[in-house]
Amino acid sequence: MTAAAAGFSMPPEWSPQEAVWLSWPVDDPRHWGGAKRQTMWTKFAEIAAAISRHGIVRINAPGADHAAITAVCNRAKAVPERVQLFDHPHNDVWCRDHGPIFVKHADTGEVAVTDWGFNAWGGKFPPWELDDSIPSRIAGALNLRVFKGGMILEGGAIEINGGGQLLTTEAVLLNPNRNPHLGRTAIEQLLRDGLGVSDILWLKQGIAGDDTDGHIDDLARFTDPLTILACVERDSGSPNRRVLEDNLSRLRCFHAPNGRPFEVVEIPLPQACEVPGWRLPVLPASYVNFLIVNGGVLVPTFRQKHNDDRALGMIQELFPDRETTAIDCLDLVEEGGTLHCISQQQPEGR
Repeated sequence: MTAAAAGFSMPPEWSPQEAVWLSWPVDDPRHWGGAKRQTMWTKFAEIAAAISRHGIVRINAPGADHAAITAVCNRAKAVPERVQLFDHPHNDVWCRDHGPIFVKHADTGEVAVTDWGFNAWGGKFPPWELDDSIPSRIAGALNLRVFKGGMILEGGAIEINGGGQLLTTEAVLLNPNRNPHLGRTAIEQLLRDGLGVSDILWLKQGIAGDDTDGHIDDLARFTDPLTILACVERDSGSPNRRVLEDNLSRLRCFHAPNGRPFEVVEIPLPQACEVPGWRLPVLPASYVNFLIVNGGVLVPTFRQKHNDDRALGMIQELFPDRETTAIDCLDLVEEGGTLHCISQQQPEGR
């Protein structure tokens, strides 16, 4: 039986959460050139501490690292009783993509795990076997029911509005490096079966420098069932200008659950973030890669005061009842993602 047939669906991110999951940075010279281990541990501790002020943060990490992780989180002033460590070895930090996608039963409130395949964004960054095991490890640790998704799917590739609609991109879900044996119709049905949605809304592609081929969480995010916050590019010379104009045009043609067009709010990308000599000539920096937590929103910033302040103000207006917290993510985005990419929310059960 599929998750949807059993009465489960994926709640929107703004629903009450039991916890937020992170996968702690591993010792691997591929990550941040191997030269920023302490910088990234400190950054993850800052993020874990910010989450802990709103709720529980659960961390995947090898058991041998737990004492050191606890110490660095304590230095970052995390709430100690809200930091929970799990002996779950993994390959990389992007928990949004390799972690479980949680679903919840409409009547009983039971929370379950949907376990989709993971192949490191089309086989780009081996090995990924430990990452692919994380959903089943989490389900076992929490004694949660598991539904198999039936295809490769990363959490950053989808956006849910709680009104039966899912937003995604053709560049990722229709890419032959994920599910070459599946066409659009079959993929849409697996999304309906696995996540309890009814309407699949397709954008075309993503921004430059995105290793994922174009995840939606760098492009457009639901802020409520009727509103989409969408990236735009004001620089006419940017390779992102035409891509985001096409996305915006498509978004304005979609209809919300009330049958009317969505309210589409435009948010400019930051100025191009570049690291000379790095493998990504332009980093995929985006303000919509924010993370919603209980009572708050953590927002990535990129050391661009005017642009950062504008983005923080816009997001605060869209979430007036939540505390907005800025997190400097310039070092983090060197590896291709920020706050939403490294996290996965677990909904509150009953």
